[in-house]
Amino acid sequence: MKKWIILLVAIYLFVFTISLTGFGSSSDKVIIYSNADEEAIDMMEDALDKAGYKDEYIIQPQPTSELGGKILVEGKHIEADVITQASYYIDSAQEKHKMFQNIKSDKEPTQDSSDYTLPLLGNTGSIFINEKALKDKNLPVPKSIKDLTKSKYKNQIAMANMLDSSTGWLVVQSIFDQYGEKEGEEILTKLFQNIGPHLESSGSGPLKKVQSGEVAIGIGLRSQAIEASKKSQYIKNIDPKEGNYSLIESLAVVDKGSKKQKKAADMAKAIQKHARKDLIKQYPKAIYKGEKVEKSQLPKYPKSWDDKLTVQLLDKHQVIYKEAKKNAGTKERGK
Repeated sequence: MKKWIILLVAIYLFVFTISLTGFGSSSDKVIIYSNADEEAIDMMEDALDKAGYKDEYIIQPQPTSELGGKILVEGKHIEADVITQASYYIDSAQEKHKMFQNIKSDKEPTQDSSDYTLPLLGNTGSIFINEKALKDKNLPVPKSIKDLTKSKYKNQIAMANMLDSSTGWLVVQSIFDQYGEKEGEEILTKLFQNIGPHLESSGSGPLKKVQSGEVAIGIGLRSQAIEASKKSQYIKNIDPKEGNYSLIESLAVVDKGSKKQKKAADMAKAIQKHARKDLIKQYPKAIYKGEKVEKSQLPKYPKSWDDKLTVQLLDKHQVIYKEAKKNAGTKERGK
């Protein structure tokens, strides 16, 4: 009996140790933190599985602002082995912590890129409408962001909150770049007054409201509007005259000196190599030389911020943005 008790205790301790050390558990898997939306994550998972990494990784979605704050605070101590994030956050984190390893790209980016990032996808901003909702409310089709400050559009506009989502920064860039910060703040204040209760913390929130007909107009990602227009005759993309501004999201590998680091780098390169053919269809912006986007998918007014995007510039714009929101008395909705 005593021998049986000792054997049972030994088995229990063995099982308990496995649960802690992770024999075949998540501790052996490459952890990927990503700010990408659901469609992009599905494409990354498909690319990794086809490259032979099935069940060897965990992708944890994170909101852009939360993930940005996390990498800026935690540096190399972050749990993740691979990060996919807006490039300006990655650059700022590298400048502060020197936390990412150099990684060589097999493709040549169309824009200047750092030695520690692999560009992943390009997000482009736009206006989109529900034609039926516009007609029912007897509203004209807007041609610019400035048009949306007219009182006739009150409570008929949904927009992503810049404080939560990088999608919201795209429209702010277009306003400040075209009208300057002073007039831009005035335009933002009027825009917030018309948005009312439809300031969304989620980047996809505006499109959902436009699709449901709760509002007639949304300001968000062009790629989402184009995809939605394929499924509904009423959803249409409208390229604003201020311009379709873009943000690049990139892959980066955390330089931890761990056993998993080489595998993490190999996975990042596998995503770049195998996912781009699908990502460029979902997010139609060429970010590598040789890539082509269908003419029908190209924005009418492609523009970009003259200087390099940085967290410092984001902070500056957020100060003006908050003041305009305060003046308008606008409150954002939850996710």
